[in-house]
Amino acid sequence: MKADVIQLDAKIAGTIELSDEIFGLEPRADILQRVVRYQLAKRQAGTHKTKGRSETSYSTKKIYRQKGTGGARHGDRNAPIFRKGGVYKGPVPRSHAHDLTKKFRKLGLKHALSAKVAAGELIILDIAEMAEAKTKILAKVIKDLGWKRTLIIDGAEVNANFELAARNIDTLDILCSDGANVYDILRRDTLVLTKAGVEALEARLK
Repeated sequence: MKADVIQLDAKIAGTIELSDEIFGLEPRADILQRVVRYQLAKRQAGTHKTKGRSETSYSTKKIYRQKGTGGARHGDRNAPIFRKGGVYKGPVPRSHAHDLTKKFRKLGLKHALSAKVAAGELIILDIAEMAEAKTKILAKVIKDLGWKRTLIIDGAEVNANFELAARNIDTLDILCSDGANVYDILRRDTLVLTKAGVEALEARLK
């Protein structure tokens, strides 16, 4: 499929051929959901922790004698049924990550790109470069282009001035092609790929 290429001043800079194998698929929500779930589970800290019966700081003295009280048998105040006692089977530090094959993750990225094309939310940019790192200038360019909640994916490297200028703009994220992922693509309203980014993604996903 063909797509127009624009410049930062909104002028047309030609066209580009996009691979149907990557940008022309019928998006499947179940594939996208599985990949997003994989990404979010992998980034989850898993540092939640409660103290068990052996870890609480309380007296280990036997509360009362074993028999003859008419009450239940108890050893000490660390039992889970008592206030300040240990938690029974509470959470412990662990990894929430689960496996997902590399082939499936690639498929998910293809479907995410295709979803943006199908929704009309994909823009091809000729080049993402700035002569000087001025946030004010870049913010005006983005406003004039009408981009809101935008993700820009460049080639193997991002222009240093462009990256610095974009750093303080809340509605703009910028990634190199190696950092392209399903979650970041789907969470932004507009996806902008540079020509170098398209070439890098096609080389990565074919």
